Amino acid sequence: MKTIASDCATELVLITGLSGSGKSVALAVLEDSGYYCVDNFPGAMFDSLIDTVVIAGHKRVALTMDARSGEDITDFAAHVASLRARGIRFKMLYLDARDDTLIKRFSETRRRHPLSDGRRTLGECIARDRELLSGAAELADHIDTSELSANALRTWVKEFVAAPRDGLMLLFESFGFKHGIPLDADLVFDVRSLPNPHYEPDLRPLTGMDEAVVAFLDAQPEAQRLLEDIRKFVATWLPSYMRDNRSYLTVGIGCTGGQHRSVYFVEALAKSFRESTQVLTRHRGLSS
Repeated sequence: MKTIASDCATELVLITGLSGSGKSVALAVLEDSGYYCVDNFPGAMFDSLIDTVVIAGHKRVALTMDARSGEDITDFAAHVASLRARGIRFKMLYLDARDDTLIKRFSETRRRHPLSDGRRTLGECIARDRELLSGAAELADHIDTSELSANALRTWVKEFVAAPRDGLMLLFESFGFKHGIPLDADLVFDVRSLPNPHYEPDLRPLTGMDEAVVAFLDAQPEAQRLLEDIRKFVATWLPSYMRDNRSYLTVGIGCTGGQHRSVYFVEALAKSFRESTQVLTRHRGLSS
């Protein structure tokens, strides 16, 4: 194995995840952004492929590895160790989705699951896919694509590759419980107990980023108490997550529909932490 100097200029994005979760969309975004992209290569070729793209002088490279790469995908941790030994700067992205979403996507496109062998049902193929990729899922940063449009996923992938990687990235994500809890959330807080702007006719069409909704929730004492409680909790435990060598910590804030209260909380929390921590925000209910 060749050892490449730690100042290697190549930047690598390694994409993995479940079949049907949106990896093709993510890879297309990176290709359009100037990345040299390689899809669906055998895991046994990982080291030689890395050497090839580095020696060829490619500055930005994106690779996809998933169940199509064969049983070698279970050696994901070894591939990560190899990248670190080579001194290559890299990011890892795992795309996930709920089983019902994946089944619906395969049914709509009428595509065959890569693990289909004539004996497994589609549900069993998805379960096997998760099993093969469990090691990768533990190491990579997550995006749950269950409720995302293709345009929203493109935006999130662009944010992911553009975000600086010095230290932990704190990501606040709003969502609606009626659509399910995001699979990529590490911590989840429920703000449905607070007064709901949805029941105010003038506020119903607005979002938690509009001044009128902000003023409404600013005036609610219980909203301010809960906001401070969440802020203190995250601030107290953030150093522990940093010591765990995480790249991302995703904090999910949920209300009923993901339009008013959760959006307000995400924006307020992001503002509170931006001076001391790298912060990103996502609004799942506003992504369509």
